[in-house]
Amino acid sequence: MSHSRRTASAGTSRRHRTRRRTPGTAALIGVAALTGVTLSAPGTAHAAPDPSTIEVTPGRGTSTPALVRGLREAAPATGSAPDAARTYLSRQQGRYRIADPIRDLTPAGSTATGGQETVRLQQKHRGVPVLGGQYVVRMERKGGERVVTGTSGKYFTGLTASTTPQVEAALAVERAVDATRTRLTERKFSDEDPVLEGTARGLVVLPQGPGVLTHHVTVRGTDPASGEPVLSEVYVDARAGYPVLQYSGIKTFTAPRAAQGKPPLRATQGSGTKLDGKPVTLDVERDETRGLYVLRDRTRLPQDDGYDRTLSTWDARGKWASDVSGRWPEGIQEFSSPTPAFGADATEAGAVDAHWGAAQVFDYFKAKHGRDSLDGRGMTINSLVGISSYGMPYVNAFWDGQKMVYGIGDEEYLPLSAGLDVVGHEMTHAVVETSANLVYAGQSGAMNEAIADYFGNAIETAAYDVPVTDPESGLVGDRLCRTKGPRACALRDLGDGRTTTGSFVGVGYANDNGGVHLNSTIFGGALWDARKELGADLADRIVYKALTQYLTPVDGFTEGRTAVLAAAKDLKVTAAQQKALARAFTAHGIVPGWEQALGIDSEKLFGRVQTADTHLGAGGGWWAASKSNESGSEPYSVWAGRVDGKGQKLLMSPNDGRYHVNPATDGKTVVWQAVGPGGTEVLSRPIAGGVIKKLWEGRATGSSLDVDGDLVAFDYYNHGGRTGVKYLSLKDPSRIESIGGGTYHRAHGSSARNGKVAYQERRRVSLTSTSTGTGTDTTRAAEYSLATRLLDVATGENIIVQENPSGTSLGPTALNGTHLFWLLDDGSAEGRTTLRRADLSGTNIVDLTPQTGPNALNMYDLTVSSDTVTVGAYVPDTEIRNESTAKLHQFAASGAPDPYRGRVSCNRGEQTAAAAASGTQVIWLDATTGTPDVVTRKSPRGRCG
Repeated sequence: MSHSRRTASAGTSRRHRTRRRTPGTAALIGVAALTGVTLSAPGTAHAAPDPSTIEVTPGRGTSTPALVRGLREAAPATGSAPDAARTYLSRQQGRYRIADPIRDLTPAGSTATGGQETVRLQQKHRGVPVLGGQYVVRMERKGGERVVTGTSGKYFTGLTASTTPQVEAALAVERAVDATRTRLTERKFSDEDPVLEGTARGLVVLPQGPGVLTHHVTVRGTDPASGEPVLSEVYVDARAGYPVLQYSGIKTFTAPRAAQGKPPLRATQGSGTKLDGKPVTLDVERDETRGLYVLRDRTRLPQDDGYDRTLSTWDARGKWASDVSGRWPEGIQEFSSPTPAFGADATEAGAVDAHWGAAQVFDYFKAKHGRDSLDGRGMTINSLVGISSYGMPYVNAFWDGQKMVYGIGDEEYLPLSAGLDVVGHEMTHAVVETSANLVYAGQSGAMNEAIADYFGNAIETAAYDVPVTDPESGLVGDRLCRTKGPRACALRDLGDGRTTTGSFVGVGYANDNGGVHLNSTIFGGALWDARKELGADLADRIVYKALTQYLTPVDGFTEGRTAVLAAAKDLKVTAAQQKALARAFTAHGIVPGWEQALGIDSEKLFGRVQTADTHLGAGGGWWAASKSNESGSEPYSVWAGRVDGKGQKLLMSPNDGRYHVNPATDGKTVVWQAVGPGGTEVLSRPIAGGVIKKLWEGRATGSSLDVDGDLVAFDYYNHGGRTGVKYLSLKDPSRIESIGGGTYHRAHGSSARNGKVAYQERRRVSLTSTSTGTGTDTTRAAEYSLATRLLDVATGENIIVQENPSGTSLGPTALNGTHLFWLLDDGSAEGRTTLRRADLSGTNIVDLTPQTGPNALNMYDLTVSSDTVTVGAYVPDTEIRNESTAKLHQFAASGAPDPYRGRVSCNRGEQTAAAAASGTQVIWLDATTGTPDVVTRKSPRGRCG
């Protein structure tokens, strides 16, 4: 599912102004409905606003306006701001088309500053929250009266979906954990079971078409391959149990303390030295219990309401990133010193920078924008320093919804708190989360990152007195390096002026959460250019107002532009300033309809399939793919078509409410998986027509599924994620055989061709016990065989093509008429894999591309024809950019000489789910335009760029 598609469809920047009309019955009714002059309390008179001043931006796919400006309409003067806002909307049915605002809108946070009230209201559909459904009402309160000045946001009027789930929350949690496990292991060939835990968060409606009822599940754990923390937000269709949306909840670059009673407030001015060698003052406190001074500051936060609020910096050295994400680690304490002067220990850990930086960020939002802490309501601010990755360097920082976490850095990068823009970036994520709450995926996630970059840099340039005209003012992370200069060190440059929507990279949520970092500088660059044009003070106020009073959770770039321009008008900027602001967005390509201008070099076979986590099939002149409807609200169905694009597309699967996914075809038969409340079935149907046949049913399958003539092979999961391979006869499905699927014997990565099945195997071959020397205790060590195997179904001969040493990770296999191909990671080069080939006899093993060397790739998927091998791969890179996203690379299957043929396509977007047709032709899912299309090329492009 493409998040950018959903956000782009939620609104449009087309505007119209209400015009004066010749008085008449119809005209008077229309103006009355639009301006609402009867909202005053009895006995109170309000002049109607001039209709010509009201600006209305219609919502797309909804009857509720995306933006209304220029209002001066009365709201109830008494009662709470949310109640007044909902009452106002209920009296304006003609304009807002919200049937029952009192029932269907619930308070989602209100702010009041200087007589200005901003109310956020969460949409509910039949009592269930709607993801991204949030409407904002802006009001003024003076002299005992309230006046509405504007409204905006998203209220989805077309929702009709049932809110009665067909699957239980327990099954949804199981499916969410399975989906997260698959994402963690499929592309990294991990043999280790990730330890994952899912928590049901309740029902949520995804606002796609008539709506999709889902169970929201949060999955936490650790990535076994990288050691990175896992915090995955998964939405599982509540009708069929299929995960339709998942993204990471950790936003990269108030926890409890042990009960000690509330000590008296003893603010002390301390000191320390930052990592750049500059001395700074620190607000610290003496902890009488410990007899030490600690990095704890109560002076900035309210202490008069019974709550113990602090700005604290914690010593988390020895803790891993996986220990602290989404949870409070045991045993840590606030960083301490015997005197108020914190020494080298606190400096080297990054504690001084973190504590000083957090105070700088707090003071900026308080002084410049009147915001009381990160949530606007005085929340505690906790920063953890000294975090590693399993004791190894950790060059990262993140906000996990509770606290800031800073890695220790490495030989080149200082602890991440050394960058004030990094500290500001992470803390701004908290501001975003408690205001617009931009969903951290796709375009809304890219704007989340862009705004975090913007304010992080705004705070740093103010602290170091760097003018916006300085060519290095827009650098992000430029103060983190030990030896490199600022520009060489920086991770991004908001001021480069080059990043536009023409360089937008469309990717799925499995890659950078849908491009949140890849595409952030498109919007962030526009904001930074506006800052240069308008000056720091005005631009900062405009962006903050847009964030806190206009933006809503699933807004995209176009809605972001509209929000910023509207906020500027509220601040009464000059016409010249408004034009300069619009120019900044236009220069970065953020204009209505920009998504349609992205060019591709491939031929489209099946457009806007709107699916998630499902592969393609190809063979015998046909392709097979899963497709939803235009909005992505329908369960997926399987279609087939000719690879030359001619003829009609054929619907292969039933429309039975299940999700039909991962099809494979040999040109005669289509085989696929059907996921529903009762489990997963493997189904087949002849392309020429005929009945649908059930081949197998069980708990769950992997994405590997292959058909060739009478032979079908696929991966499956037992409980606990134990993988196995099954193969069967298409004519007689009862002739089914299993390999692996147990605790000590597992198999995966299957493929089938010419009566043979290839797969990867992990089998325990021995278990030894060793005495610890105490005479009673022993330790037990298991030894495993890791092998690539080839089975002849007719004869039963099963040969080991290659046995691998411990520590090898084995990836998928593929067969053609002459060779077996597979991927593996032998550990010789991090972030790279090997493409290996063998004869069908298991001999003549060669590497078409080795794991080491200048042209090594990080491959995760492969597909073969008689002539070529095509792999899905990442180019090893030190920065996130288009070139390092998933692309297709092609090799000659013969292997000699110099088998590499280059890139299949130079399209900018993510290229996944490749399926070889014949010769050099490949079918794949292409996300360049932000929506997944099934596309093809008959020959590779070769070189790109």
